[in-house]
Amino acid sequence: MVRGDGQAATDHQEVRMEWELGYRAVLAVDIERSAGRGDPALLAIREALRAMLREAVERSRIDWEACRVDDLGDGLRVTAPPGVRKTALVHPLFDELAARLRAHNRLAGPLTSIRVRTALHAGDVRLGPDGETAGRPLEVLARLLDAPAVRSALAEAPESVAVLALSEHFHEETVQPGHPGIEPEDYRRVAVRNKEFTSSAWIRTAAPAAQDAPGTDPATATATAAAPAVAPPAGPSRMTNRATGHGVVYAVQNGVQHITTTRP
Repeated sequence: MVRGDGQAATDHQEVRMEWELGYRAVLAVDIERSAGRGDPALLAIREALRAMLREAVERSRIDWEACRVDDLGDGLRVTAPPGVRKTALVHPLFDELAARLRAHNRLAGPLTSIRVRTALHAGDVRLGPDGETAGRPLEVLARLLDAPAVRSALAEAPESVAVLALSEHFHEETVQPGHPGIEPEDYRRVAVRNKEFTSSAWIRTAAPAAQDAPGTDPATATATAAAPAVAPPAGPSRMTNRATGHGVVYAVQNGVQHITTTRP
């Protein structure tokens, strides 16, 4: 049945009303070389990654339940709720995730070890009535995550567990201002060419070894390191006591004590 222009316009208006437009930060994580491990190993590392990412998100004071989480097969995409500080997705989230990956890999075998590429972007995302998401920011995020330069950065750092790629927009608003915990010199700019997408990104690889356990308060860790739990043993010491006549000398000495008496 052919409908008039009025009906078509009404349908179009209903679609626009159902899909809202909202500025959101988006994060994507992809497991390196997940193919060829077999179903049991793949299911295990997918479950482990989801648990570690959730812990990292919550440690960053972001409500996991308020996030939209999409399964990408080899990874996950997280659309943050409105009002989330974008800096929290850079620090502490990336560092928390990396610390958990390092802890996981210490006990994992070749089939269950995990290294990931992560990407961050932000923009106006279309939000569907059932929580689904769409729009250009998600396309940019996917291109960043899969860019050859980002893949190479992780491949060339075998001692690291993760690489982070930021879009120009995200870098400008989170790294350039120099927020606490975010060091601009840790990032380097790379060209990104992926299909029809051409841009630049800022990348950083995670430290090869954890300085603190996940969730450890850096101030507490520093104080603990500065104050030894056990006092060091005392070194050699010398004490001289002198008595005359029939006096009695009482002395407490740590070490070897030599007493010499002299008669007049």
